[in-house]
Amino acid sequence: MAVAALLSAIHVLTLALGLGAIVARGRALAHPLDEAGWSRLLAADNAWGAAAVLWVASGLARVFYGGKSPDFYWRNGLFWLKLTLFGLVFVLETWPMATFLGARRARRQRLSPPSFPVGLYRGINAIEVVLVVLIVFVAAFMARAAWMF
Repeated sequence: MAVAALLSAIHVLTLALGLGAIVARGRALAHPLDEAGWSRLLAADNAWGAAAVLWVASGLARVFYGGKSPDFYWRNGLFWLKLTLFGLVFVLETWPMATFLGARRARRQRLSPPSFPVGLYRGINAIEVVLVVLIVFVAAFMARAAWMF
């Protein structure tokens, strides 16, 4: 029981960290990308990447060690909806991730960071915020309404 509660808390905290990081990245994209702007953007992106890794790891730990049997998840349609939403976030994230990895490389080599469609990336970021919030709601229903599916 304590392990399940601990894993649940870690999972929620990593979600909160990730949501905060996405919001911070969106705010950084709304300002000029001078040296300070790039630093803010890449710091927020680093936090988002770390949170996403921890989010997946804590989610897997919850499935296999979280108190409910894995069968609870495999047979729950809301779980699959949650994973689908997370998959959409991941697919959307591929473009910014590749761009910002290139920007980090360029900055290390003291080159100009790559240009990219800032407006498009701000839109992607906003969609990711909405998807992550939706994941929270789906997770809450999943935990309390397994009978629905």
